[in-house]
Amino acid sequence: MKYLKKAISIIGIILTFYILYFLQINFFNWFNIAGVKPNLFIVLVLCLGLFIGRNVAIPFGFFCGIYLDVLTGRQIGISAIIYAAIGLLGVYFDKNFSKDSKITILLMVAGSTVLFETVNYIYTIARNGIPLQLFGFLKITILEVIFNVLLTIILYPLIKSVGYSLENIFKKKKILTRYF
Repeated sequence: MKYLKKAISIIGIILTFYILYFLQINFFNWFNIAGVKPNLFIVLVLCLGLFIGRNVAIPFGFFCGIYLDVLTGRQIGISAIIYAAIGLLGVYFDKNFSKDSKITILLMVAGSTVLFETVNYIYTIARNGIPLQLFGFLKITILEVIFNVLLTIILYPLIKSVGYSLENIFKKKKILTRYF
């Protein structure tokens, strides 16, 4: 029964990915801030790391990145590595910070967005040999952080309730039997 719940949850996560992909490609092409769209996949992979753990977050982040790289026609692999790292970062945040605080979640999303954009930009500069355009990079990164944080504020109740439900399915309950 537990494996069935896990399988249904994984199918739900994959469907969520496709819904987010549809929103990213269609809806946010019309609804953007100065031409900058949010990166909803950062929020998804980070939340998987926070609530489910590394066994799902890292592989899902990796395959999510590969899939997006193939669809966008960019260099295959860099997004996969960054999304897997964000999944691992979510696992680290789960062990060291509280998921109950909205501010903590928002800071995690902002930091993960900055990490994604910075690594991606540095890789693009190194690969293509283009000059550093700090103003444009900062503008895009700040707008994407604002967009991701705003969407996380709106979706926070949903993220929290679904996240805790997934956590109950995927994580073992650790109960202390003695007081030390």
